[in-house]
Amino acid sequence: MIKDNQRWFNRLHVVIDACVIAASYALAVVLKFLGPWADQSKHHLPFSIYFSALFVLIPGYLLLYNQFGLYSSKRMSGRKRELINITKANAIGLLLFIVILFGMHQDDFSRTMLFIFLVLNVLSETFVRNMIRYFLRYFRKKGFNLKYVLLVGYSKSAEAYINRIRLNPQWGYVVRGILDDRTPAGTMYKGVKVLGRIDNLSIILPENKLDEIAITLGLEEYGRLENVVNLCEKSGVHTKFIPDYNRVIPSRPYMEDLQGLPIINIRHVPLSNTGNMIAKRIIDILGSIAMIIIFSPVMIASVIAIKVTSRGPAIFKQERVGLHNRPFQMYKFRTMEIQKPSQEEKAWTVRDDPRVTRIGKILRKTSMDELPQLFNILKGNMSIVGPRPERPLFVEKFKEEIPRYMIKHQVRPGLTGWAQVNGLRGDTSIRRRVEYDLFYIENWTLGFDIKIMFMTIFKGLVNKNAY
Repeated sequence: MIKDNQRWFNRLHVVIDACVIAASYALAVVLKFLGPWADQSKHHLPFSIYFSALFVLIPGYLLLYNQFGLYSSKRMSGRKRELINITKANAIGLLLFIVILFGMHQDDFSRTMLFIFLVLNVLSETFVRNMIRYFLRYFRKKGFNLKYVLLVGYSKSAEAYINRIRLNPQWGYVVRGILDDRTPAGTMYKGVKVLGRIDNLSIILPENKLDEIAITLGLEEYGRLENVVNLCEKSGVHTKFIPDYNRVIPSRPYMEDLQGLPIINIRHVPLSNTGNMIAKRIIDILGSIAMIIIFSPVMIASVIAIKVTSRGPAIFKQERVGLHNRPFQMYKFRTMEIQKPSQEEKAWTVRDDPRVTRIGKILRKTSMDELPQLFNILKGNMSIVGPRPERPLFVEKFKEEIPRYMIKHQVRPGLTGWAQVNGLRGDTSIRRRVEYDLFYIENWTLGFDIKIMFMTIFKGLVNKNAY
């Protein structure tokens, strides 16, 4: 059975990891003390002391690997997450070992060697685990080490699950069939058949030919969920629940515990955390001041060019909707001829728009017309990174037409954003922009902001959709 295979595989994996740790440590010792660049004149501890440390390092690291979930199934685990967990486990392990050395007053134990060991072990573990993942997926594609699953309930989530299983044969999942009370037996979906009613579980489970049961009940059938779970768990078969409310609740909902009562927040916004908010605001203040200083010659030259080539003010102010749906005046360099307010509000600029000045075309194409928004950032109306703000009339229109559109106003609007660096600027799909904005809002980190800033520098300045 698959359960026995997994147990034996985990034991083998522990042995492999122990060997990798020992080999990485031995290589670090060789590189530090016996390599061609090693200083042979310097005194070092006997090798017996160095290698005796493995009696502590190997079991300690294996325990840390287990704590960081490195022995869970690799069927659907991501390589990036595994690399992060390997790095964390090794860093914590090395830190704890150095603390032990400090407590033992072992000052002669080479810290350089330990750092070399850290780098080698992370690289070796990552390589070995990726090779294991490659071989496992290869064998699963060939039909070995498969996992047989039964779906309980025919719903959108059941179809989505089957779609993903078919697209990823390397996971090694085989869907045996579906049980459902509303869909006639014999109904097929991409090769998976509805076998009968949910009550047939009591007949199917004793046969012990399943490795997993996935509950995929439709939203309107959740009243039966408790009974179905109880029936599945009596069999001892691993049971998982695939919710049918993914269109309402995001894939990574924020959970809270209210004295034992689980609470699911419909939308997790990391920037609602005070610490995150303060950190982002500090970056905005320091970043906007630095960019104002750096781009001041460009801004001065733009002001002069605008004033010389067309009549009217150099700075254009327009009302936009920002944080918590509050309106604010957003600044831009004027790139169009002076118009009546009623004309300005008609629509976006289109290709070859006659209202755009010659200087305006250059400023729009290079995004330099956005530079005055650095002062919006300094004032607190905007952030360096965030969803782009829209005019009030478009906000009123889009909030009725596009689901979840108003969620973008739970954070400050930005000078640049995840949608913008992915090419969604100017005359592009608002729905797709909202998808990217929501992803940014739900997955915000300072590192994500820094990534977007670098992407803006290297590929986001020239806007092919700016007219």
